[in-house]
Amino acid sequence: MATLIQRLQRHPFPVVAHFERVVAVSFAFPEALLHPLLPAPLVLDTYEGWGFVTVALVWTRGLRPVFLPPFLGQNFFLAGYRIFARLTDSDGRRLRGLKILRSETDQARMVWSGNLLTHYNYRRVLVDEQRNGHRWQVRTRRPDGATTLDVSFDTEMEAAAPPAGSPFADWHAARRFAGPMPFTFDDEGDGRFVIIEGSRADWTPRPIAVERCEVALFQEPPFREAMPLLANAFAVENVAYRWARGRVVTPGNTGSHD
Repeated sequence: MATLIQRLQRHPFPVVAHFERVVAVSFAFPEALLHPLLPAPLVLDTYEGWGFVTVALVWTRGLRPVFLPPFLGQNFFLAGYRIFARLTDSDGRRLRGLKILRSETDQARMVWSGNLLTHYNYRRVLVDEQRNGHRWQVRTRRPDGATTLDVSFDTEMEAAAPPAGSPFADWHAARRFAGPMPFTFDDEGDGRFVIIEGSRADWTPRPIAVERCEVALFQEPPFREAMPLLANAFAVENVAYRWARGRVVTPGNTGSHD
């Protein structure tokens, strides 16, 4: 029988939010390096021998359970670190989604509520944004001053092709790994998974030019064992988003459990 904390961390009710802007930057790693980070039977979503980690910057407004009025929603900045993954259900459907590695936000209340209601590993960071016209630099730091993310991008310059060295030959292939994905997978540690399905309106990501993206996570094992390849970068604005209540399943059995 699940404890109260376990039940709460299963995303227990539908949630809505408005994304003012999303900038998602994905990096390619050899799939063998990323495999150990996914508990079976979750598997990597791969492309020609590469697995992908996306860093999503999300300027969020009005995040709240669906039963609360908008003025009670939370406004915050989020930096999310996720692996593209797949999970096969009992009907043989291969669900495409993301496994959350870490989440960073500038709001202490979001750290508390996020860690209470999910396993997304929230921590607080200080955010410094520098804007010069349509060129942005976003830098996040832990309270001790250590930089966790430093990214510069141009929101108006549409990149003609994927970055040099990307596994993707064109934007058509790269767009399959633009994120976020329809599903988020969260393992319970006992063979069960929480599946959270998201839905959005007006989702048309634009490829953008990234000038620099330094990610402290990639200095940690196992990421530091390989050179991350900048694979793609997309931006989208003004998106209404909704997450369904989390559904607990045992792979091979899509029924809910306590």
